[in-house]
Amino acid sequence: MDKRYYSLEVNKSNKLTRSFQLIFGIVCVIVALVWLALNFKSLGSSGTLWITIIFLIGFGYYQIISGLGKAEKFIEIDKDSIRLKRNSFLPPAVLNADEIEKIEIFTLNLIFFMRQNRTTILRFGTTYTENVEPIKDSIKKFATANSIGLDEKIEEF
Repeated sequence: MDKRYYSLEVNKSNKLTRSFQLIFGIVCVIVALVWLALNFKSLGSSGTLWITIIFLIGFGYYQIISGLGKAEKFIEIDKDSIRLKRNSFLPPAVLNADEIEKIEIFTLNLIFFMRQNRTTILRFGTTYTENVEPIKDSIKKFATANSIGLDEKIEEF
């Protein structure tokens, strides 16, 4: 089985959008740092200035990593592992085939039951569902190739 990559993003961003995100993020961080330098003496008296600076730096950081393409959510299925990034800020989780006990497939989510008594849930959105079936098919092939228990559950609405 070859490596398969599926984006979990709702919107695809092009190079122009990512360039603007990167520039805007850098501007936000610079403005926050300049504001911090100019108003350093008044920071002790007002907590709202700290909140503003932390917000600007955090938002700028998010824009920078989005512009660099590091905030994209995805699932990557390889022959013996699954890389899953469900959050824009956190690094991807690696689920090795020998650590997965069972996989349950629902209509709009996947549940990975690990041998260490923990679970990992991947929820699909309802807006763009064109990736859901190809991901489920790849997960079925992965489970079959690695002798992992697989349950398909039908949800009644």
